[in-house]
Amino acid sequence: MAHRALRIIVAAALAGSVLTACTTEPATTGTTGKGSSDGKLVLGFAQVGAESGWRTANTKSIREAAEKAGITLKFSDAQQKQENQIKAIRTFIQQKVDVIAFSPVVESGWDTVLKEAKNAGIPVILTDRAVDSQDTSLYRTFLGSDFVKEGQEAGKWLVKEYEGSSAPVNLVELQGTTGSAPANDRKAGFADAIKGDPKFKVVASQTGDFTRAKGKEVMQAFLKSHEDIDVLYAHNDDMALGAIQAIEEAGKKPGVDIKVISVDGIKDAFVAMQEKKINVVVECNPLLGDQLMDLAKKVAAGESVPRRVEVKEGVFTQDQAAAALPGRQY
Repeated sequence: MAHRALRIIVAAALAGSVLTACTTEPATTGTTGKGSSDGKLVLGFAQVGAESGWRTANTKSIREAAEKAGITLKFSDAQQKQENQIKAIRTFIQQKVDVIAFSPVVESGWDTVLKEAKNAGIPVILTDRAVDSQDTSLYRTFLGSDFVKEGQEAGKWLVKEYEGSSAPVNLVELQGTTGSAPANDRKAGFADAIKGDPKFKVVASQTGDFTRAKGKEVMQAFLKSHEDIDVLYAHNDDMALGAIQAIEEAGKKPGVDIKVISVDGIKDAFVAMQEKKINVVVECNPLLGDQLMDLAKKVAAGESVPRRVEVKEGVFTQDQAAAALPGRQY
């Protein structure tokens, strides 16, 4: 019996050491968490992917802010696939993290997994992109940009640029990922801004999936199908930069022969504006990390937070590019 008792004690000690090794997290301060053995706040974040310079800056901001705030970050890259994000969120639920945050790949199809998080008592924060769920109790707050407003700002610039002219203006549009909030909203906002003037005609509109390579590919197809393109409206800078390559390879001057309107505000786009290849960029700020960590602490503590938290953004033209470029952080 003594030998058996000794074996039980040793086995229990080993099991305890394995559990501790698997669940110990980097130190944090001030919040008791369910997701780590040392009582620290744990944030599970499911990122869209790394499809653009904007997204890379967004991820960097979140990682750095978590470390600065003393929050343990469990990070997942969905590679632009909704099923990967859903799997990551379910893993976070199983790990009993304190807060879940994610940037939805697309707007629809989230209710089931978000109900699972709600039933587990884990608050959810949406970042950058929204969901179209009718049940707003499934998430605590949204942190990000007003994509409709961004589209409207792009359209307003275009209307002003062609003010006083009655000649037809043929536009092509590079949409973001099909079904995503920024693609839907930037398209809607732009269409709303130009609808009052019949001279503007969108002759082609297709997804470039927010990537530089796809932007170039789709623009090449546009140029083959439409001889007279006056303006390109791209839902993000990476697609615009890819399209610029296609325009140049076709023997045309981007920014002159074909005016280029883009959204995001990455450094490469400001360089292109300085080179007169992009005419205007509507800013979409990716540096959400500090605000996200602040919200994560508040919702984990049960504090009330606004339903929507927006970031400050601007509109930049070619004459502003040189002065603004040195200060760009992404």
